[in-house]
Amino acid sequence: MGETVSHHYDVIVLGGGTAGVVAAIQAGRAGAKTLLVEKTGMLGGTTTTGGVNFPGLFHAWGKQVIAGIGWELVTRAVAEADGALPDFTDYSGHHSRLQIRVNPFIYAALCDEAATKAGVEILFHTMAAGLAPGWRVTLCTKTGLQEVTGTVVVDATGDANAVTLAGFPLNISEELQPATLSCRASGYDPATLDYDAIDRAYAAEVQAGRLEITDGSWNTQVASCRQWLQARGANASHIHHINARDSAGKSRLELEARASLLRLYRFLRTQPGLENLVIESVAPECGVRETATIKGKKMITADDYRTGRVWEDSVCYAFYPIDLHRSTGDGLGKEPLAEGVVPTVPRGA
Repeated sequence: MGETVSHHYDVIVLGGGTAGVVAAIQAGRAGAKTLLVEKTGMLGGTTTTGGVNFPGLFHAWGKQVIAGIGWELVTRAVAEADGALPDFTDYSGHHSRLQIRVNPFIYAALCDEAATKAGVEILFHTMAAGLAPGWRVTLCTKTGLQEVTGTVVVDATGDANAVTLAGFPLNISEELQPATLSCRASGYDPATLDYDAIDRAYAAEVQAGRLEITDGSWNTQVASCRQWLQARGANASHIHHINARDSAGKSRLELEARASLLRLYRFLRTQPGLENLVIESVAPECGVRETATIKGKKMITADDYRTGRVWEDSVCYAFYPIDLHRSTGDGLGKEPLAEGVVPTVPRGA
């Protein structure tokens, strides 16, 4: 059966992504004996394995409202790569201009470094297999099952995996936001392409059933791959109607995401100006926007968010447009916050 030795920790963090790595570093710096469990071989989550390497937003209306360890890691990653931060006072364009681009390798390595310096014990390629009373966590390692116990267990899996194992209630939407497999394409000059001709050919392939309409964009009504070509494959497609909260669903999603990219790749290389197209890199995992969430003690409604409700027990600010990817229309519903509004997040949300 493999390892069965039990170890006790003050804090066990399940999931080493965007939130989990910060939680573990903070616990370690506070002097807690901390274990960080990550299912992949890299910390950073969406920023690294998910291919969305432009975190934000940290500033609201010209003033920084989010800082802490996340800000520390992001700005260190920019400095390490001799990069530059955007102008956080300019709100004249798209909100993405205020996001901060980081090198995924550098960001992941800095997460390793910061967690290690904080005394955090890291277990890669490991997942929780059970959660029993007394905060007994069964871990599935490469050599078998191992039990650990914790005073505090933090579910930072992104899919509420630990909460599921504990038998607590979840929120699961009837309609989930679509997922995206990000990549980096090269071998062509976007400025010289005949987009109208390529889109006509793309539409014909969609009509014939050889391509899905969102293989090359988010739009479910207009057949076009212009978005994908101009973005060079970064965050520019949608995979629909697969809930990746369990292993079977995640496997279906990964298979469909790569099949989608392969279909698009084969088509694009038949088009003038794209004969030498190369997929230089692909995110290690398909990026998942929504699976299940913890049914917390409090719920933030859309009205709470858009009005900037200040909760009495708020623990942090949040600042991003209401941004809902969908499987209808143009694929995205976006509602910017009114000027001056800075939402808050209460404890237990």
